[in-house]
Amino acid sequence: MPDSPVVLPSNRPEDRFYRGGRRITDLRGDPPARDHEPEDWVASTTHVFGQPGVGETVLPDGVLLRIAVEADPVGWLGDAHVARWGVDTKLLTKLLDAGQRLPVHAHPDSAFAAQHLGHAHGKAEAWVILNDGTVYLGLHRDVTEEQLRTLVDAQLTADMLALLHPVDVAAGDAVFVPAGQLHAIGEGVLLLEVQEPEDLSILLEWEGFAVDGQADGHLGLGFDTALKAVSRTRLDPAVLDALVTRGTTSGSVLAEDADAFFAVQRVPVAGELLIPAGYSVVLVEHGDVALGDLVLTRGATVVIPAGAGEQRVTGTGGLLICRPPTP
Repeated sequence: MPDSPVVLPSNRPEDRFYRGGRRITDLRGDPPARDHEPEDWVASTTHVFGQPGVGETVLPDGVLLRIAVEADPVGWLGDAHVARWGVDTKLLTKLLDAGQRLPVHAHPDSAFAAQHLGHAHGKAEAWVILNDGTVYLGLHRDVTEEQLRTLVDAQLTADMLALLHPVDVAAGDAVFVPAGQLHAIGEGVLLLEVQEPEDLSILLEWEGFAVDGQADGHLGLGFDTALKAVSRTRLDPAVLDALVTRGTTSGSVLAEDADAFFAVQRVPVAGELLIPAGYSVVLVEHGDVALGDLVLTRGATVVIPAGAGEQRVTGTGGLLICRPPTP
């Protein structure tokens, strides 16, 4: 049974379709990233869509995390989790550095993913913002199927972005992004992302990005089918406001709607505290802390198996603790 936390090095898939990565390596104190390494897949049992193995976490003993979990699901995930969900971790955590504004895109929900792709999850996600910037979420007016398809076919990118609500964000904020909602992340934003463990994106925009959207933007389904996963309904400003949490310094950082998918706790460390037992992925947001026998600095990432039990933390700093949904 796994009985101790595991420090994870950076795990940045190469040649992603948008620029970024330097803010991640600066956070971690690593050598500078190359230009198209904008994501660090932390404690990943998921691979890049269409590229088996790429993006999966390799543990220090050379074993894929996915294989280790399959070999000892109770040790990694706990009895209650396994009783409800089996070997499914229910969680993928990433660091994401938008070296350029991300394209307007959306992710399918679980029903669509199961029916059309045979996947176990959709891709709801949430962003814990680590620096100031702007993100975009949801339509400010209804659009028809024909209008949406025209925007995509003609690559009217300015018109697409103008349809979305811009949301100014600052470090300490968080945004829950339900499946189906169109969204984008503004240039310069660094964030911690938690999501369902899938890599499923429907790209409505690809001009200026290193991807052939006509070929790769629709998950192999064709846009006639893929765009049916995208909400064309106005996202009411009051509903949008409920998806955004502001300036959380301690405790849960995500909107209640995220609880069915994942959880993130912000934990200030000033002296000594205990992290409750359970599978979790930890980012040292700032400071210097000791997690058991591990000495950790800003940017360190750790996966804690359920079998390791509760964990003693000492020092001065701050943690973001990411967990799957409560069974």
